[in-house]
Amino acid sequence: MATRNHNAAAAAAAAPQLLHNRGGVPALGKQKAAAAGRADAMNRRAPLGDIGNVRAAEGKLQPQEQVSRPATRSFAAQVVKANSIKNAAIAPARPAPRKASAKPPPPPPQEQVSRPVTRSFGAQLVKANSIKQNAAIAPARPAPRKASAKPPPPPPEHVIEISSDSDQSKTQSESSASSVRSRRKVINTLTSVLSARSKAACGITDKPRQLIEDIDKLDVNNELAVVDYIEDIYAFYKTAQHESRPCDYIDAQVEINSKMRAILADWIIEVHHKFELMPETLYLTMYIIDQYLSLQPVLRRELQLAGVSAMLIACKYEEIWAPEVNDFILISDSAYSREQILSMEKGILNRIEWNLTVPTSYMFLVRFIKAASSGIKIDKEMENMVFFFAELSLMQYGLVTHLPSMVAASAVYAARLTLKRAPLWTDTLKHHTGFTESEIMECTKMLVSAHLTAPESKLKVVYKKYSSEQFGGVALRPPAVEICK
Repeated sequence: MATRNHNAAAAAAAAPQLLHNRGGVPALGKQKAAAAGRADAMNRRAPLGDIGNVRAAEGKLQPQEQVSRPATRSFAAQVVKANSIKNAAIAPARPAPRKASAKPPPPPPQEQVSRPVTRSFGAQLVKANSIKQNAAIAPARPAPRKASAKPPPPPPEHVIEISSDSDQSKTQSESSASSVRSRRKVINTLTSVLSARSKAACGITDKPRQLIEDIDKLDVNNELAVVDYIEDIYAFYKTAQHESRPCDYIDAQVEINSKMRAILADWIIEVHHKFELMPETLYLTMYIIDQYLSLQPVLRRELQLAGVSAMLIACKYEEIWAPEVNDFILISDSAYSREQILSMEKGILNRIEWNLTVPTSYMFLVRFIKAASSGIKIDKEMENMVFFFAELSLMQYGLVTHLPSMVAASAVYAARLTLKRAPLWTDTLKHHTGFTESEIMECTKMLVSAHLTAPESKLKVVYKKYSSEQFGGVALRPPAVEICK
């Protein structure tokens, strides 16, 4: 009896869910009414359609009114059949097995049906409910997972430092170089031994190569020094100095000799110093005189006139405020008139074909003094000594036919020799002058001899000029007589 009541209560609890899942399946009595064609079938459609307890209207499910009527055996059979059809439809849509941690969802609450349940109907409901629970719960059981065994810790590894390619190549090169040095042995061959002994016997030693100094590094910011073009400028000067050179003209002159020329040069230097003219003017004046005498015979009484006119031309070319003709008339003690000076000026310009743009010794002196200063910005003593020998060279007729660059290099060498600078001739000087010591030795001897005889000579303008404090008294330094021996 207790079992029967329990089954009846379970059937009563499961009945509303089954009817809800049934979705409004028509009852058997309704089917009979439709088949028989009774007239009241349409009137019974609405209440019979409420067996599912839900109504599909306007696209959503709405709760239905409960029907309190007894369930017959045929009605129970239809409910069981509908439940089995629903379970078959739900089975393919089973969710995928969840993880072990997820719990199966609880069954939805069911509505109770307040109607009497028969014995056969209750048994069928209990059986259908058990089948449904077994079908829904059994597939939801998660598959047993394998025990997640933790992998054993990896053995300790040695730390490898990755270096850059440059460091690696450098290390390899150093190691290879050290290995090569360690394997290489110093072998003294017979040739190397004989060469070393020959050099030692001749006094030749292996001296380190001297570097050529950058003599323009102090004038980088000086726009007037034209550092970017100075090398090209002097390369052009060295090429242009071979053109329009004076020749040995003394033998072609009838009334003029080398002594007369030295007297004229001494007087020109004195006038230049009194007028306080530019150094370029003095050297250009002597060039014009020598070039004109090389092309035109000059009488003895016109030699000074040629010198005055040549200085007038040079002043017009080099000076900003050139002296006037009257100044030259006064400085020559009115020996020549204005017309004579202007006439000689015209004759000289026509004879030398107005070629006044030539490299003189002064242009090379400025560059070579800079190379001889050894990185010092201003070496005034060296500069004054070089100009002293350069002006002595203007009075030496033997140096007329020499190149201006060679005369300037000889003046620098004589100055370094007199001032006892060591070394006498550096690689920097050799690079910028283009001459070796042997090439300038002849001109240097002539300059040193002129310095040696200057105190007793009658032509002392240059000696007195550079013996003053204005020029440091460099002419008073003892001459380098050892080179003349």
